[in-house]
Amino acid sequence: MNIIGPDALVFGVDDLPACRQYLIDYGLKDAGRDRFEALDGTAVVLRAKDDAALPASLGTASLLRETIYGVADTQTLDAIEAELRRDRAVVREDGVLRCSDDMGFALAFQVSMRRPIDLAPELVNAPGVEARRGPNRLGLPADLPALPRSLSHVVYFVPDTAKAEAFYRRLGFVCTDRFTGVGPFLRPAGTQDHHTLFMIQTPPFMKGCEHFTFHMGGPTEVLLAGTRFVEKGYQSFWGPGRHRFGSNWFWYFNSPLGCHVEYDADMDLHDDHWVAREAPMGADASQLFLFEHSEKWAPGGPPPPGAGH
Repeated sequence: MNIIGPDALVFGVDDLPACRQYLIDYGLKDAGRDRFEALDGTAVVLRAKDDAALPASLGTASLLRETIYGVADTQTLDAIEAELRRDRAVVREDGVLRCSDDMGFALAFQVSMRRPIDLAPELVNAPGVEARRGPNRLGLPADLPALPRSLSHVVYFVPDTAKAEAFYRRLGFVCTDRFTGVGPFLRPAGTQDHHTLFMIQTPPFMKGCEHFTFHMGGPTEVLLAGTRFVEKGYQSFWGPGRHRFGSNWFWYFNSPLGCHVEYDADMDLHDDHWVAREAPMGADASQLFLFEHSEKWAPGGPPPPGAGH
């Protein structure tokens, strides 16, 4: 089934003004009606927590209320509907198919609303190869926007990863890598991204969204956007660094959305010839390296905080 990946995530939140400002400061565009978009139109949608139009909550502290997947065409919608009607209630209205997965997460499927984008990637010069960035072309222009380009992935806390994974396999998702006893990284058929969904085994009371992230144009954009976010007063949670599985650069932040929010860039691509790896969860398996954000510093000034430790 030609599922591309998440088109939008819908949250029912306690503090709409704070969440609106957070998403704008993160770099998303206010598209009206509490929809906040990346450059390709993928989005986070906000609603008041008690909005009667929202799907039911998960019964936990999670504020995620719906994950909307984009698919390639109506034939894919037909195939998803036929598969899911075998064992669950499905509603199809105005071109959107809605149901719940086996963990109770509300899902929607629609022909993707993503807009084509044509933007240059980060270019790196390295000895031994032809220059990617020619003479007098700056690697870091002072006005580099560093804006989120596309909704990358979402991570769920689930009480039964085996059962949860089996549901998504029915829809054509494949496991690209796995943390033993923790959960799988899953890639749908319509993308080569290492994953659009990762699931982590947790007790039932924790069920919900752990984090979501948008793709940036490269590691420099992750670092620049993250630095600007810190300077606006937002709290760094983890990073910046680079993951081992997926190879993507990352920087996570706390948020008023009841989950962490990440910037990421440069994720591995895989096709059906890839053989999934498996490793126990641990610091070495989770990241290749990790930086720690500190205040800006210049040589000749007093040592930066933590120097010498």
